[in-house]
Amino acid sequence: MEVIMSRYDEVKKQLIQTPKTWLVTGVAGFIGSNLLETLLLLNQKVIGLDNFATGHQHNLDEVQSEVSPKQWHNFTFIKGDIRNFEDCQKALTIENTAVDYILHQAALGSVPRSIADPILTNSANITGFVNMLTAAKDANVATFVYAASSSTYGDHPALPKVEENIGKPLSPYAVTKYVNELYADVFNKTYGLNTTGLRYFNVFGKRQDPDGAYAAVIPKWTAAMIGNQDLFINGDGETSRDFCFVENAVQANILAATADEEGKNQVFNVALGDRTTLNELFSSLVSALSINEVSYSKQAIYQDFRAGDVRHSQADISKAKSLIGYQPEFRIQQGINKAMPWYIDFIKKQKM
Repeated sequence: MEVIMSRYDEVKKQLIQTPKTWLVTGVAGFIGSNLLETLLLLNQKVIGLDNFATGHQHNLDEVQSEVSPKQWHNFTFIKGDIRNFEDCQKALTIENTAVDYILHQAALGSVPRSIADPILTNSANITGFVNMLTAAKDANVATFVYAASSSTYGDHPALPKVEENIGKPLSPYAVTKYVNELYADVFNKTYGLNTTGLRYFNVFGKRQDPDGAYAAVIPKWTAAMIGNQDLFINGDGETSRDFCFVENAVQANILAATADEEGKNQVFNVALGDRTTLNELFSSLVSALSINEVSYSKQAIYQDFRAGDVRHSQADISKAKSLIGYQPEFRIQQGINKAMPWYIDFIKKQKM
């Protein structure tokens, strides 16, 4: 019986045969470090840029432990800030080899952070973004893939979310991510730079930071459960999200970078196309922990809804499926089960 290879399998095979040079911004962060790990395992040459505002050296150290010394040797790290144009230029010229693809993940995430400090969010997400686009244009990069956001759907009520139907943004963060899409489109039309935006929906997985005021729900809850602390749910728990395991997001980045003409200069939803309520998520995490012999028997504590939050979110992923061959390999429970041993280990190490 003939096994039909997925587009992703084909692309990975091609990349191993003819390695490319990639620039990953935000490389020490959650998604950036997962991209780095996958690319190095495919024997690619990677340049990474990060200022450690939200990324961590321990993420890079962990990637080093997951790849061979020869693969790690293919990685060049630059400590720099996308808000400084010279740092963006340096990242594209450091190795004297042309960068083929940029995977631009560097940004300040989090709706609450943007409400607390709109100026800082704007400087990283808009000024930094335009710096990176300009450096990419000047260096004749083949494709510029950037992290867009499901927050761009704003107050548009329809579900599932389809790329061309968006509402008004509900937070400063959402404004910055929409502006990214507008700038990317203009840079394509004006300068011919190929740009592709990936509207991430609630990505989760290993190396997603459980600490800090702006931690995302899955790592934050997991850490609370492992520590047997009280766990708070905003609202009634029926708020829903389309949770996407990080390996699906990595796949989308690699497919978008290497897409043919019809898959370029687009914006794609990157998700599963599912809806999971916070109450369902709570149960999923409890069950994944029990598989790993950690029991959590407390009930969740309900509190007020959070400002700027969208009530329901679910993606239509048919566009990414048809134009770049995106096929998410992990459903939410599979992703949680795969990530859980990492969280347990990470939190144990923190306590030592």
